[in-house]
Amino acid sequence: MDMTYYDHGTPAERWERAWMFFDAKDYAAAARVLRGLVEEAPDQTGPRLLLARSYYHSAQLLRAEAELRVLVERDPVEQYARLMLGRTLERQGRPEEAESHLRIASALAGDFERL
Repeated sequence: MDMTYYDHGTPAERWERAWMFFDAKDYAAAARVLRGLVEEAPDQTGPRLLLARSYYHSAQLLRAEAELRVLVERDPVEQYARLMLGRTLERQGRPEEAESHLRIASALAGDFERL
């Protein structure tokens, strides 16, 4: 197996490295680290959500959407995933699709003005 810097180390070390890249606004590098973590632990919300955020911030919107849809399908009341999915759809010029996700996110956050 050909190991790279992005997949070297324990899961905890790679999680920390992903956050370092994300905090440094190197979203593409963060995504490279996170892809491996998500493959290894597909049921964990944290790595998948950070991967979606990394994709979003690096303008990989279709990839962000795919990761967010997995999260929302698995946990329909995951407020931040709903919000991010709505924002991702808006950014793709799909406001009608975004609206239901944004409304649900608002309701989950207790912000009933949007409803």
